[in-house]
Amino acid sequence: MLSEWEKCLKGELFDAHDNTFKAHKQAAYDFLKAYNQTEYNQGEQRHQLLQRYLGSIGHTATIGTPFLCDMAANIHIGNKVSVNMNCSFMDSNTITIDDETMIGPNVQIYTATHPTTVAERLNPNWETHPEQHFVLTKALPVHIEHQCWLGGGVIVLPGVTIGAGSVIGAGSVVTKDIPPHVVAVGNPCHVLKQLPERG
Repeated sequence: MLSEWEKCLKGELFDAHDNTFKAHKQAAYDFLKAYNQTEYNQGEQRHQLLQRYLGSIGHTATIGTPFLCDMAANIHIGNKVSVNMNCSFMDSNTITIDDETMIGPNVQIYTATHPTTVAERLNPNWETHPEQHFVLTKALPVHIEHQCWLGGGVIVLPGVTIGAGSVIGAGSVVTKDIPPHVVAVGNPCHVLKQLPERG
């Protein structure tokens, strides 16, 4: 039988109040409390906190403060990545940001979602197991490939991949995969124009 954590990472419905998630959330809380209170000019200390708590982070990658996340351990950031201030990463499943990518301020990346129908969404075990969450959750990974640029206020929804070298316009809501080397904008986000591929 799969654990709730394994169900989560496989994209199956899971109980978000399982003790495993509580432990990860506590670790993320400890990380955020320390990280968001660390001075801007203490770059080495800030990077050490990122290395300790995130799933992985590359060299010269930075995350501006304030920063919010759900688990921390499911965030994987490559080399030379810049995440601007006031970003929120709901990393129930993995969030992978590849090398040389820029994430603008106020960007929100979500991996968690819920079934749309009440019958599927409500946890049938909740009456007999009130320690569980009353709704079931599903989480799908997000992947932002190398050399992307997400403008300020972009929202990326669960299960989305943004192709290498693409630019997402400020305020866009990305509901489905975006191909590489395009400019995409809007709600829902759609391709505006093709960009030349870099050799």
